[in-house]
Amino acid sequence: MWSFNEHYLSKQHWDRLHLSHSDKLSPVELLQHVQHKKSVFKLRQISDRLESVCTEHVGAGVRSRCLPPPPVLSPLQVFAFDHCFWSMDESNLPKYAGQEVVFKCLGEGILENAFQGYNACIFAYGQTGSGKSFSMMGNGDNPGLIPRLCCSLFERVHRENNESHSFKVEVSYMEIYNEKVRDLLDPKGSRQSLKVREHKVLGPYVDGLSQLAVTSFEDIEVLMCEGNKSRTVAATNMNEESSRSHAVFSIIVTQTLYDLQSGNSGEKVSKMSLVDLAGSERVSKTGAAGERLKEGSNINKSLTTLGCVISALADQSAGKGKAKFVPYRDSVLTWLLKDNLGGNSKTAMIATVSPAADNYEETLSTLRYADRAKRIVNHAVVNEDPNARIIRELREEVEKLKVQLSQAESLKAPELKEKLQESEKLILEMTVTWEEKLRKTEEIATERQKQLESMGISLETSGIKVGEDKCFLVNLNADPALNELLVYYLKEHTRVGADTSQDIQLFGIGIQAEHCVLELCPDGDVTLTPMGNARTCVNGAMIDTLVHLWHGDRILWGNNHFFRINLPKRKRRDRLRDLERASPRESFIEADVETASEASSEQDYSYEFAQMEVIMKTLGNDPMQNVVQVLEKQYLEEKRTALEEQRMMYERELESLRQQLSPEKASQHHRTSSNSDVLFRQSLSRLREQVVKANTLVREANFLAEEMNKLTDYQVTLQIPTANLSANHKVRPLSC
Repeated sequence: MWSFNEHYLSKQHWDRLHLSHSDKLSPVELLQHVQHKKSVFKLRQISDRLESVCTEHVGAGVRSRCLPPPPVLSPLQVFAFDHCFWSMDESNLPKYAGQEVVFKCLGEGILENAFQGYNACIFAYGQTGSGKSFSMMGNGDNPGLIPRLCCSLFERVHRENNESHSFKVEVSYMEIYNEKVRDLLDPKGSRQSLKVREHKVLGPYVDGLSQLAVTSFEDIEVLMCEGNKSRTVAATNMNEESSRSHAVFSIIVTQTLYDLQSGNSGEKVSKMSLVDLAGSERVSKTGAAGERLKEGSNINKSLTTLGCVISALADQSAGKGKAKFVPYRDSVLTWLLKDNLGGNSKTAMIATVSPAADNYEETLSTLRYADRAKRIVNHAVVNEDPNARIIRELREEVEKLKVQLSQAESLKAPELKEKLQESEKLILEMTVTWEEKLRKTEEIATERQKQLESMGISLETSGIKVGEDKCFLVNLNADPALNELLVYYLKEHTRVGADTSQDIQLFGIGIQAEHCVLELCPDGDVTLTPMGNARTCVNGAMIDTLVHLWHGDRILWGNNHFFRINLPKRKRRDRLRDLERASPRESFIEADVETASEASSEQDYSYEFAQMEVIMKTLGNDPMQNVVQVLEKQYLEEKRTALEEQRMMYERELESLRQQLSPEKASQHHRTSSNSDVLFRQSLSRLREQVVKANTLVREANFLAEEMNKLTDYQVTLQIPTANLSANHKVRPLSC
């Protein structure tokens, strides 16, 4: 299932790619007919940034050309897939493939296999921002694959449940970040990493991972929401990017079949692993450094290992030479997905791409990745009565270990004791009754809710849509799955900071023990007062004194805690009236907090908007921005002078050159001049991006130095040869 849109990609770009698909069989028939991995390709909508930077519309919206094309074009390449989904423009209904279409083509087949007793897996792969999380999780109005699959699961469970056929459903939710595993459903899971072990009976598993019992789709919905809240809090507090972590949501379905006449019973157990992989991108493109580079290296390590595993399994399936070693244990991700990748599982892959030609290399890499995955052949079997067999084998293992321990030498005793404790713990977990599992789930839920409440986070599952008449803060996050997920209701006196006594607890770089105070007045007016040197920005502007907040204002605390405030009684249309009545100084302060836009208070301000206004205000106060502007003015002046000299020269020699200069040469000269200007603009734009990134890293370094009581002040120095930005300088792909 591949989603693809040629119209929004450069012709040179896609002339080199040829895609073919096979849809003669239905999704269920296709999965039953062969056990190849199912490859799914999905094209996201193009963002405003990429559309404005990378694309050039030609004609009346019929066709688009993306610039620039890749510098080196490879020969024609052929890729195989099962389905192609075009998700560019929802208004184009005949072509548009929404979440429901994706679920019908992929989710229904996976669900049918699970009810037959097969293990199943869906994993989404693609670069950051290509729509992986949206495809898997979706949002409130447009749920993704995971919520739709869970909803359909319980619809069928309730329909087929009777005295001779019963169902039990359990779920787990974990995150893999920097090769460490976190339990998102355990209140303590975000603060400690879990160990990955491999048992000769069970295979790879996460020691201590919560496996909670659920009885309805609503239970799963609550767990997913609270798990995502835990993930958001952990990612923001540790200054992580959620797009750089893998998320694995697992559903274990146990079916018990009773023979009412004989009294015999049997079980079928299936496990569905739904994996949202971290974004894949090149280090050279992200400009990562320091911890971000280390983080990216770990992500690239896991994705590279996943690629090596897929390639080795594809070669084995194709029968190429002798059996290759498959490096499952080279990363935590591939170790845990061992059975899903090359064992007892029916697996599908969703490959998502961006339509911009700027992402050509990432798109090509994704195509190759999915093409290799399609060639793998798994050997899935129905899991009948696995629990009884596993418990029996574990008990046999325990008896053997006890005998070995009694006869072991002193050096081997600790190792045998550890193995014995591991097997006994697994037996204990597998013999827990269903009632005990339900009770444990309730206890963990209560503890998790208390923890969220202690941090000031609302427990409402529907987030921002709840309490529109109340005053609250809502988080802004770059990841759509984690954006607007945390709601903090305001009290008359709300304290924000890292100390446990604060009403809203935030942690991370730049957050003080007592950071600021929010005051809620009876008339609905809200003021914000930062404490000491606590970094606080409102609508992108740094503040150090009391300010009045308005509906829709964006707040940045510390280095990366972005929020938007909801104040129904303080609509922005009332602000102009108050500014007119204010003193000149008060008007100046309030106007500085305002952004340049005069948008209405109902505008939905996003994370990108809030981040960009902080960057723009930072650039406005940055001395290096003045240097960049001087360089730009110098270039324009030199270009104007050079053009004037060329015009005068052409006028003097017009008659002599009329017979020699052909129209093609003149056109070629015009294109060269135009290309030079385009390259300069691109270089200047990239320079500005690098300045912003450098300032962000320096600010983070200064925060760390201050927290460590280091008398060090980091600054950014711009060192670019001025001649490189001259209009007469030799044209190169990058002039800076």
